[in-house]
Amino acid sequence: MHDLIDLLRTLVSFAVVLGVLVFVHEMGHYLAARWRGVHVETFSIGFGQSLARWTDRRGTVWKLAWIPLGGYVKLHGQERPQDATAEERAAWQNGRTFHEKSVWSRMIVIAAGPVANFVLAAVLFIGLFMTVGKPVPEPVIGRIMPNTVAASANLKPGDLIESIAGVPVKTFAEVQQQVAPNPGKDVPLTVLRGHDAILLRLKIGSTSDGHGGTRGVLGIMEGAPTFERLGPAGAVVQGMNETWTVGRETLNGLWQIVAHRTGLNELGGPLRIASLSGQVAALGIASLVSFIAVLSVNLGLINLFPIPVLDGGHLLFYLAEAIRGRPISARTQEYGFRAGFALLLCLFVFATWNDVNQLGFVRWVTQHVG
Repeated sequence: MHDLIDLLRTLVSFAVVLGVLVFVHEMGHYLAARWRGVHVETFSIGFGQSLARWTDRRGTVWKLAWIPLGGYVKLHGQERPQDATAEERAAWQNGRTFHEKSVWSRMIVIAAGPVANFVLAAVLFIGLFMTVGKPVPEPVIGRIMPNTVAASANLKPGDLIESIAGVPVKTFAEVQQQVAPNPGKDVPLTVLRGHDAILLRLKIGSTSDGHGGTRGVLGIMEGAPTFERLGPAGAVVQGMNETWTVGRETLNGLWQIVAHRTGLNELGGPLRIASLSGQVAALGIASLVSFIAVLSVNLGLINLFPIPVLDGGHLLFYLAEAIRGRPISARTQEYGFRAGFALLLCLFVFATWNDVNQLGFVRWVTQHVG
């Protein structure tokens, strides 16, 4: 029964997470198209056969489809005249087609999807910081690992680290910055235990850094953060800063994979997102909202990559058109879209394979079949 509840929570959470992200992304395209005078023929959440559909007074068909892995906005006259049939051209509404708008208007419509994801992330972070509060990562010890320097030095869970080698530290990250470069070094360490300041001396431990060297370790794990509620102005500033920070860390993580500093098994797909959605939802609504905000930044960034088929690929073609004064040839665009689709398909398959391995399905089959 417990497993069934976990499965239902995972499915519902995944539907909520993906639904919110896709809806906001496509709504960005939709609103920008309306602003630039382009008629939107279809607004779809999901792909394939419709589960529900209706047509509004402007003639836009709104759809909820049965394959929930994305969505799309169908713009009126999105194809070029030479790529459309005579019947399709005859049905175009003069002045409301996408292809006849200026290249800058087309770029605005395409860029609005990722921008909407960034805006969503900022709004969610702002709301969280005003209600739940912003996490304050104080250097509080949450756990002492056995047989480590910290255990020998009589450090205890709940100790607040104030300084290392005379250098004040305000966050757990600053503790790591002081410890990692100094393996084997004797240092004084000041902690606050209750109301008492305690001075300890210890020798920083060492472990492999994965590149043939060593780095310093204490053998402690970070404790739960405290939360500080912010006023509207502070929440706006910190919410935008958090959005920027998540984006920067996402790009840095991708660079680590490209530079082979971390393994390709770090790439995750829809199964991992679904699994994480269920786990985060179990922690509470605030954790789920924060998870959606982080994923929204990721979705916005990924869509801006200059890969044909993605928004970034379209923007690249439109930028080239703006510079050249004429569109990229239809053949070049077609080859670009084919290559982009093949690349995304390979990444999707590879990420899904990683997910299956991470979730232990392959190991289970290996152990129970044959």
